[in-house]
Amino acid sequence: MSWTTPADLRAQVQRLWERGELLRAAVSDSSWVPLRLNLKAPSAADLSERFEAVRDWVRALADTAPLRIEWRDWNHRVQGAQRLPAAIWLDTLHEALAFIGKLRLAQGFRALWKQTASAQPALLAYLSRRPIQALELIERWPRLLAVVAWLQAHPRPGVYLRQLDVPGVDSKFIEAHRGVLTELLDAALPPEAIDSQASGVAQFTRRFGFLDKPVRIRFRLLDPALPSLPGCQAPAALAPAAVPSPAALAAVPLAALPDITLDAASFAALALPVERVFITENETNFLAFPALPRALVVFGAGYGWEALARAAWLQRCQLHYWGDIDTHGFAILDQLRGQFPHAASMLMDMDTLLAHRAHWGAEPEPVRHDLPRLTPAEAAVYDALRFDQLEPRLRLEQERVGFGCLRALLARMRAQT
Repeated sequence: MSWTTPADLRAQVQRLWERGELLRAAVSDSSWVPLRLNLKAPSAADLSERFEAVRDWVRALADTAPLRIEWRDWNHRVQGAQRLPAAIWLDTLHEALAFIGKLRLAQGFRALWKQTASAQPALLAYLSRRPIQALELIERWPRLLAVVAWLQAHPRPGVYLRQLDVPGVDSKFIEAHRGVLTELLDAALPPEAIDSQASGVAQFTRRFGFLDKPVRIRFRLLDPALPSLPGCQAPAALAPAAVPSPAALAAVPLAALPDITLDAASFAALALPVERVFITENETNFLAFPALPRALVVFGAGYGWEALARAAWLQRCQLHYWGDIDTHGFAILDQLRGQFPHAASMLMDMDTLLAHRAHWGAEPEPVRHDLPRLTPAEAAVYDALRFDQLEPRLRLEQERVGFGCLRALLARMRAQT
């Protein structure tokens, strides 16, 4: 049976609720227009062949409050005079809300609207745009309004979230509600209190002028002759004639090459006589990276290079990036070149990929978009990966590349200097 049932009618009204239309109507100044619901009624053939089912259907609709039924008199050739529903209406908003059991929630939304109109009228547009989401926040709404009011009184406060002093609000509350708070604060704060260049929940603190915990950069000095403290000048021992020999460097234990972590500002202030900087995404490769004159290795951070870009001295260094041979590895390289156009890839070529066929794996979610900053050789490897020219979703993780390949590459680099 395809005739409209009371459950079908409730589903129609429920969809209006889920779109927020009934809640918007609950706080609107305009009068409610009676709502006509879609109705699929029995046909003349149904009356002839399924008369009892039609009669039960009519009774079910007639017994469903608070529907108003518009009737149609029908003189059927077999069953005679019949009276069937032709249209079904909900005449008032109260009836529509009662029909789906939402009266109490609508009352709560009206109270929320009234509270917001009094405290933060600029946020009424948010309530109108996202009434269902706002209703889900009804218990937390007073605290959200309190955060908005505090930032209006203290624009771009320059403190950590932990220092925000609002009753009932802690940093975990703000972190859990960064998405909705971003929308509310964007509506309630003046433009000068918002850093429009910072977007997304990850940049909430920067967008609204809070302090964020310093980004840390981890690196190892690959030359034992390099000074290890920020601001230190190169010692006389680093004169070209005193550059350690390959044999001397090979004898240096890895533990003797400092593993240092600095905040981004301190890293940017380094004054080291470094000529080469390597970036690797794998921690074991980072820890095992061999000694090399006037060089250091950075433990990469994946996507996002803003913190590293603060170190202007990197622009004068030869920069080498070693990532996975997969689509994300090349996407990270492409992004790195947005900050450091001169960065070169290493061990991410087709020869390395084909030489390690026994170690090929599968990339869970490859990227497919164009990467404009790749060299022609890199782009050829990337195309082979993203278009599945060798194997579907192929990847070679950097830790599966033979360590002898790295040593041989570094020996060639040294021979060229």
